[in-house]
Amino acid sequence: MPSGNIMFGRRMKELRIANHLTQEQLAEKVGLEYQTISRIETGYYFTNYDNLEKFSKAFGVPISELFNYDHMTNKTHLKEKINKEIENMNLAELQYIYKSIMNLKEYK
Repeated sequence: MPSGNIMFGRRMKELRIANHLTQEQLAEKVGLEYQTISRIETGYYFTNYDNLEKFSKAFGVPISELFNYDHMTNKTHLKEKINKEIENMNLAELQYIYKSIMNLKEYK
């Protein structure tokens, strides 16, 4: 698994894109230089607590969500996590999950 800085950077980029922000727009929102955002996203630089608060507000998520990398693991690990979640589902839940997967595949 990549280093903490790299994982944090990937998560920041993911949240920035999900919020339809460029690096420049995010930098303006949080009061940083866009080069700093780039350095954070590439894992070259980390940030301080004050900036974590600003990022969480800019993305509308709690600070802990900035460190949520569960979905960013390798394929095998992710499959194991999915299978573990599926084990305890009832039939209706499984059918819903199946339909959701099929719908997502259509949009791909």
